[in-house]
Amino acid sequence: MEQQVSPVQAPLAYLLQLADSALVLGQRNAEWCGHAPVLEEDIALANISLDQIGQARLLYQLAAARIQADAALAAQHAHLQGARVDGALTEDTLAFFRDVPEFRNHTLVELPHRGPLASTATGDRDWATTLVRNFLYSTLMGLLWEALQHSRDADLAAIAAKSLKEVRYHVRHSRDWLVRMGDGTDQSQRRAQAALDHLLPYTREFWTPGDAESQAAANGSGVELASLQAAWDATLDAALAEATLRRAPAEGYVPRGKHGLHSEHLGFLLAEMQSLARAHPDARW
Repeated sequence: MEQQVSPVQAPLAYLLQLADSALVLGQRNAEWCGHAPVLEEDIALANISLDQIGQARLLYQLAAARIQADAALAAQHAHLQGARVDGALTEDTLAFFRDVPEFRNHTLVELPHRGPLASTATGDRDWATTLVRNFLYSTLMGLLWEALQHSRDADLAAIAAKSLKEVRYHVRHSRDWLVRMGDGTDQSQRRAQAALDHLLPYTREFWTPGDAESQAAANGSGVELASLQAAWDATLDAALAEATLRRAPAEGYVPRGKHGLHSEHLGFLLAEMQSLARAHPDARW
């Protein structure tokens, strides 16, 4: 008799980590709607935001289905019972009714568009900060989604294949802008360099695996992060050379957003994003 092999599932925390980062960055990019420097870029950032929120939705749907099917996981998320629709935990429950410590997104994606300012500071959105962040993060996700196409979790592999097509455009769009700003005027070059110097240290979190990532790599549903770093470095260095920007050492504290330790900025972002759903938890959209 042929032995049946149990299907591999990615750890729930891994699915939520991927979803949270996509959702939070999608929300950040959506903040440019109506504010981008030209109409074409207003539309481009809105579309990129929709891509990222769509990726988050697929991952949250998968996570919600697995929570519903597993009594132990359902018990761990019993505190979300009041936010369920007709008794079911959905992707909306996971997006709108978890609090800051439950989110596992990278710290990089929650930062405001204004550079190194406190959450209560006022300042104009900085286009360079947005586009440099998009390049740093989408380059990582291009490599990660490509690798996850071969995940032993068939559902995650399917999401990866769809997401990869989208993120390749995100990389191309942000890289074009990085080169345009870096190799442009003196002012655009200064702003691009300032954004890079501000954001690059946050990328150290990319290469510091959390428990969920280690577990996913161990069971074949995820990948070893270290295997992606050389390709990410090479892509970044090539883009910076063309953009005439310098890469300063990424030193200092390693952010721990993947462990639920966030900057003060995430709370403000979630308060705005979740307010309508929490004010009307029984509404049907």
